[in-house]
Amino acid sequence: MTKLYFAILGLITINLSAQVQKDTINIDEVIIQENRFSTPISKKNRNVYVIDKVAIEKLPGRSIQEILQYANGVDLRQRGPFGSQADVSIDGGSFEQTVVLLNGTKIIDAQTAHNMLNLPIPVEVIERIEIIRGPAALTYGVNSLTGAINIITKKPTKSGFLVNTYAGSNFEKDTQDTGNTFYGTGIQVGGVISKEKHQHSLFASHDKSNGYRYNTDFENNKLFYQGNYQVNDNNEILSSFGYINNGFGANGFYAAPGDKNSSEVIQTTFAAIQSKHRLSDKWSLMPRISYRYNYDDYRYYGITNLNAGRSQHYTNALAAELNNSYKMESGELGFGAEFRNEDISSSNIGEHKRDNFGVYLQYRTTFIEKLDVNVGAYANYNSDYKWQVYPGLDVSYAITDAFKVIGNIGTSQRIPSFTDLYLNQRPGNIGNPTLDTENAFQSEIGVKYLKRDFTFNANYFYRKITNFIDWTRTVTTNPWQSNNYGNLNTNGVNMRANYRVSISEDSKFNVNLAYSYLEFKFEDVIPNVFSKYLISSLEHQVTNTVDFQHKNFTVLFATRFNQRVTGPSYWINDFRVSQSIKKVTLYLDAQNIFNTTYYEIGAVPLPSRWFSLGVKLVNF
Repeated sequence: MTKLYFAILGLITINLSAQVQKDTINIDEVIIQENRFSTPISKKNRNVYVIDKVAIEKLPGRSIQEILQYANGVDLRQRGPFGSQADVSIDGGSFEQTVVLLNGTKIIDAQTAHNMLNLPIPVEVIERIEIIRGPAALTYGVNSLTGAINIITKKPTKSGFLVNTYAGSNFEKDTQDTGNTFYGTGIQVGGVISKEKHQHSLFASHDKSNGYRYNTDFENNKLFYQGNYQVNDNNEILSSFGYINNGFGANGFYAAPGDKNSSEVIQTTFAAIQSKHRLSDKWSLMPRISYRYNYDDYRYYGITNLNAGRSQHYTNALAAELNNSYKMESGELGFGAEFRNEDISSSNIGEHKRDNFGVYLQYRTTFIEKLDVNVGAYANYNSDYKWQVYPGLDVSYAITDAFKVIGNIGTSQRIPSFTDLYLNQRPGNIGNPTLDTENAFQSEIGVKYLKRDFTFNANYFYRKITNFIDWTRTVTTNPWQSNNYGNLNTNGVNMRANYRVSISEDSKFNVNLAYSYLEFKFEDVIPNVFSKYLISSLEHQVTNTVDFQHKNFTVLFATRFNQRVTGPSYWINDFRVSQSIKKVTLYLDAQNIFNTTYYEIGAVPLPSRWFSLGVKLVNF
C-alpha cells in the first residue's frame, strides 16, 4: 500500500509541477490561529483542514457534531443524533485522544471525553473550524495525541438579530411506547451589538425531540455570550460564556441491551477571557484564563428508579495560560507556560484532584527563501505522572508559489481520565488506577497545491502509540476494565481536493472530495481479550460535497462512506436546499435520504431518513 501511494504521489507531483505557473498564490487566505503564532494557511507546514463559514452555512446540520461528520479524517461517532451525544476522534485514534478548543482555549473533560462536545456554541457564530491532524503537543499541549479541533468564532461587524426555527420528522411512529410520530423542533434567537471599540453577541436556543426510536428523546437548551473589546491599537480582549443543559434518553448508549430505559442529563458551564497585547513591534503577549464546570447524571433505570443504578459526577477545571511571540531578524520565537487544576466528586468515581503544568519553547524560521522550519518542545508536569518532554519539528519547502512539500515529526501525550482510572460501576465497567499515560510518535510527509479555484492535499503518515488505553475483558461475564492494551502502529493516507468554478456572474459550482485509508497493527498486546472501542475504528473513509449556487438559491449534496475495521460499510447521503429572500432564508434538509441502516458505535442504530424544514431571519 505504501509503495503504491508514493507512486501515485510522484505522478501527481510531476503533473502538478508541470502545470504550475510562476504567479502568486491567489486564494482566499485563512489565518490559522495557533496559541503562539498566526500563520496563513498557504504557509502552514502541517496537515490542516479548514471548514469555513461558507461551507458551514450550506451543510445540512445545526450543531457542531453534525458539521464535523462531513470532515475527512474525523470519526464522528454518534449515539444520540442532532447534537445530543457523540464521540470525536481523528485518524484512527480513540475518542479520548483528540483535544477540542474554542478560540484556542482547551475544552478538556477530566471525567470522560464522551462529554467533550457538549458545547453551547451555535453554528451561526462560527467563523471556521480548524482540524489539525497528528500529535500536536508542540502547539496545543497535553491530550492532543492524534490531533486537535479548534473552533473559531466570528467577530461581529454589524449590529442586528437572528431568529431561526425548524421542525422535522422521519414520519415513523413509536410503536414500543406512545404510538406518536417521531419529530424534532427547535428555535434559536440571538442579537449582536457592534460598536467601534466593542462588540457583543448573545444567543439562546431550545431543541426538543421525542426521538427516532424507543427512549431516544432529548431536550437541549443553550446560552452563549461573546464580547470583543479593542482597548486601543495594541490591546484587545475576548471574553466568552456558555451554558448547556442537555437531557436525553440513552437506550443502548453504554451497556446494551440492559440499559434500554437509561437516561442522562449533562449540564456544562464554560467561561474564558483572553487578551492580546502588542508590547512592541517585536513582542506580543497573550494571556488566557478559563473555567469549565460539568455535571453528569446517568440513570441506568431512567426515571423509574433513581435510587439504584444512578451515577452523578461533578467536575471542575480551572486553567491559565501565558503565551508569548517575539520576532527576530532570523525568525520568530514562541514561549510560555500553562497551568490546569482538575477535580471530580462522583458517586462511583470518588473524589480526586490533580494539577498539570506545562512550558514550551518554539522557534520558526526561514533558513532559505522557500524553506520554512518550526521546531520546539513542550515539557509537561502532572501531579500523578511527573515530568515528560515532547519535541516536534515541522518543515515545508515551496517548490513554486502554489506547490509545497511538507513534512513533520511530532510527539504527544494523553493523561488518563478520571473514568479510566477510578470508575467503579460493577458489574459493567471498572477503572484501573495503575494506568500509564499514552504517548504518540508520528512522522508525516505530504504535498499541497493551492490556487484560487483548485486546491489539493495528499499526505502519508506513520504513527505509533505506546501504552494504548482501551476497555477490555477476557470473557463476556466479566466487567469491562481500562488497560494499557499494547502499542498501536498506524499507517495512513489521506487526500482531499476542492474545485471551485464560476459558471456565470451569478452562478457558482463547488466540489469537495476527500479519501482516507488507515492500516492498524498492534504490538505487545494483552492476549485473548475483547476490545470495547478499537474494533470499530475507520479503515476507509470517503467524504464528498457538491454544491451549486445561483444568486440566493443554493443546493448541496453530501455523501459519506465509512468502512470500519469490523462490521458492514455504509453510504450516507444528505442534502440541503435553501432560498434567501432579502434577510429571510428558507431551507429544507434531508438526511440519510436512501434510508440506510447503520451504526457508528456499539449497538445504537442511527436515524432512518429524516426531513427538516426551517426558516431563518438574519439582520446583521
